[in-house]
Amino acid sequence: MPARDLRFALINLISRLLGRAISAPDNPEKQQQGQPGGSAPSLPEGRRLYCIGDIHGRLDLLEELHEMILADAAEYDGSKAVVYLGDYIDRGSQSAQVLDLLIAQTLDGFETIHLAGNHEQSMLEFLVNPWETAAWLTYGGRLALLSYGIGPGKLMRREDIEDLRDQLQEKLPQSHLDFLRSCPLLHTEGDYCFVHAGIRPGVPLEEQDESDLLWIRDEFTQSQVKHDHVVVHGHTISEEVEWLPNRIGIDTGAYVTGVLTALVLEDTERRLLQTGRVVT
Repeated sequence: MPARDLRFALINLISRLLGRAISAPDNPEKQQQGQPGGSAPSLPEGRRLYCIGDIHGRLDLLEELHEMILADAAEYDGSKAVVYLGDYIDRGSQSAQVLDLLIAQTLDGFETIHLAGNHEQSMLEFLVNPWETAAWLTYGGRLALLSYGIGPGKLMRREDIEDLRDQLQEKLPQSHLDFLRSCPLLHTEGDYCFVHAGIRPGVPLEEQDESDLLWIRDEFTQSQVKHDHVVVHGHTISEEVEWLPNRIGIDTGAYVTGVLTALVLEDTERRLLQTGRVVT
């Protein structure tokens, strides 16, 4: 089996075990060109966006991608922003450190938009109703707790879960809590809408349900409905960036593949910056 196919098979297996859906690209070479059919959506003149997919506790990849963005934008004199699509925590080993960087080390000269992801929502809900939302621990929460110096151990009783919540309340910095609570659900610019998971097809943006924006999958990713905006999203892993007429999916599974993606948008241009490290 070719190395590329073997790597994708491994990603697919791991993601399915974690309950994640993966869409294999039909034509990676065509996808990398980033030119879906139909009229080209655009941003206002003099504006450049760097949109970063799901980070999931990979501080090393985020730092690497930030350096790539700074180098890429060095000669650009227009307005520029970084849009982060959520899922900053869980699954990787440095959730707390990723939040530290996002809060305290914003890129100089860039506007920053930090969107909420379903994993951030899950942590916030765990702080309020730990027993009812303890499933969070099974899909990345344990590693997030470890990044704050909290060892989950074996969880057998309600008291164990509540004790973990109490420890998290004690060790979670107020700046992290404020950050998590402040993240908006979506952002629009020009012909694009940015959101963590996707939108409910046929429903206006102002009427979208919070749960869909954070959690939707097949109803959105399998839809061919043309939305009012091209939707840029993460949440659903694909080995390659998915370039479709109605959406662009940029969750390339950084926590397991080592590939963290930034989609660069300017006028009608679309291109990618990606880390190239592979976890072994």
